[in-house]
Order: sequence, then structure tokens, then C-alpha cells
Amino acid sequence: TIKPLVSVIVPVFNGEKYIEKCIKSISNQSLKEIEIIVVNDGSKDNTKKICEQNNFNLIDLPINLGLAGGFRAGMKYAYKMGYKYAVQFDADGQHRPEFISDMKKISESGVDIVIASRFAEKKKPLSMRMLGSRLISTAIKITTGKRVKDPTSGMRMFNSKMIKECATNINYGPEPDTVSFLIKNGASIAEVQATMDERTTGESYLNAFKSISYMVRMLISILVIQNFRKRG
Repeated sequence: TIKPLVSVIVPVFNGEKYIEKCIKSISNQSLKEIEIIVVNDGSKDNTKKICEQNNFNLIDLPINLGLAGGFRAGMKYAYKMGYKYAVQFDADGQHRPEFISDMKKISESGVDIVIASRFAEKKKPLSMRMLGSRLISTAIKITTGKRVKDPTSGMRMFNSKMIKECATNINYGPEPDTVSFLIKNGASIAEVQATMDERTTGESYLNAFKSISYMVRMLISILVIQNFRKRG
């Protein structure tokens, strides 16, 4: 059998209510060259059992490492297995798998990072919710010269060069400051217009207070810390 070219990395924590639906929705896509990797991030519920019952490819982390740890575990696996592309994909119903094929087409043209963007072709609404996104976009533009319209989108495709970069260094999490740092170090980036659904289940790890502190942390990281950031 030919090894699939695209690894879809799905970190999940206590996702027993939605993980099966999520993985089957990806499997139902016409894109055959994919392998889905569920990274069970120390779940305390039946997530692991459900994945095993469905014969999902599973990386089972013994403790909860958080989103960054789950992402890195998936990228290390993708690098070890020699995948050409890896997609960061949320399990909670927001991300839509039908955009993976569009992302892959752009990646095949030589782009290092492709973002499934809500605003590649559509205007970003003027709302408090999008204020943080606008500020982060501006910070990335100031520090890299590149405009990223949807920096907080969590659905991103990385090519083999970026997979290696993320797998062999310890400083990369699945956040806008990592994207900014990679661009600053020469990575090319593109956005493809996509639709995100409202979260169908589970809770966002960002409430109002956390959203503000997250935005401040990202801005400080992009504007200040990445000037001193080392890859290793």
C-alpha cells in the first residue's frame, strides 16, 4: 500500500461526545491520501476507548500536555512517518474537512504553511471578538512584512519542511506567534477561504478573561520575544 501523503493531526482532551463524529467526517472526504492521527491528550473520559473501538490511529499521551504538547506529538509522528503534509485540525466541530483538498492544492505549489482562513476573501467584521485578530494581524505585518488575515485560525497545513522544523525543535506550539516566527525565518504562507462552524460541543479554553490575556501574550510574543527566540 502507498503511504498517505497528508497526516491530519487531531488533538483531543475529554472528547468522548464528539471524537467519533469528527474522525468519521474527515474519513468521508473524497481526498484519499490522508491518514488521521488522534492525539489523546490525557483524557479522563472514554475518548481512548472510543478510538480503540473504532480502530482510529491513536497516540495516547499518559498525561495532559495541553494543545501545544498534543500538536508537537502529532508533528513528531508525521515527521517520523515521512508525511509530505500535516494538517492541524480541531476535534470540537469547528473545522470542516472539505477544505483540506483546497489547502493541499496550494501546498503543492510550494507554499510552506496554508491557513484555512475565514477572511481570505471575506471582510473581517468590526466586532470586539475580532479586535484581537486584527491586532495580531497588525503585529505580524509589522514584524514580518506579511499580511495574515486570519492568524487565529487553528486549521493549518504544513509541508514537510515545516513538519521537520516543528518536530525537531521544542519551541513550537500551534499558535499565531509560531506562524509569525516561521514567516520571519523564511517560511512562505498562503490563505484559502474557508468556513468555520460554531463549536458543536465542548468548551473553548478561551473565556473573556483568558481571551484578553491570550491576545496580550500573543502580541508580546510576536512584537518582542520572537526577536530573541531561538529555534531549539
